[in-house]
Amino acid sequence: MPKKILLVDDETEILEICRDYLKASGYDVVTAKDGVQGLAFAKHEKPDLIVTDLSMPEMDGLDLCRNIRKESNVPIIMLTARVEETDKLIGLEIGADDYITKPFSPRELVARVKVVLRRVAGDANAEIIRVENISLDRAHYTVQIKKREISLTPTEFEIMATMMSQPGRIFSRNQLLNSVHGVAFESYERAIDSHIRNLRRKLEPDDLIITVHGVGYKFES
Repeated sequence: MPKKILLVDDETEILEICRDYLKASGYDVVTAKDGVQGLAFAKHEKPDLIVTDLSMPEMDGLDLCRNIRKESNVPIIMLTARVEETDKLIGLEIGADDYITKPFSPRELVARVKVVLRRVAGDANAEIIRVENISLDRAHYTVQIKKREISLTPTEFEIMATMMSQPGRIFSRNQLLNSVHGVAFESYERAIDSHIRNLRRKLEPDDLIITVHGVGYKFES
């Protein structure tokens, strides 16, 4: 059964081009013209991944992402014409998994979609990683601290898995980017800081991720 992608953008031309490329790659595609419609479709259609523009009338991509994250950890890729670092960080901090800056190639979008969906699919034969009272199950895409299950986005899950696999090892931001994307195709290392902040908030009160100033991060049980 093909994966379902929800595309949300108020620019008809971009919507149609992206839809056609994704359909040609074997995906089932649903389109929405603004954030309000996108939110309704996200609840009704239950997509496997959402691609949304940042700047839209009625409800922008940030508010759409905030509303979706109240109920779901479905992967979200943001499209943005804004180049300011702050705008990108805000998107990541509220739960977006990735972003693409306009103008972009539709082939790039398809490639990003494939990467994020591969992260979600995981490996059915993958091991369960345990560090003391913390367990990460790749096959079922779950993380538990004692008996408390932690709800993570696909990007947060991969960062957690990478660091848990080698407790005490210091990972640079670029190494963590590489673990998330398979290749650090955007040298935007500060994006990792946003995901780490989200992880720390969800893992509270457990202080498990340690900042090594000037180097990166490490996982400590």
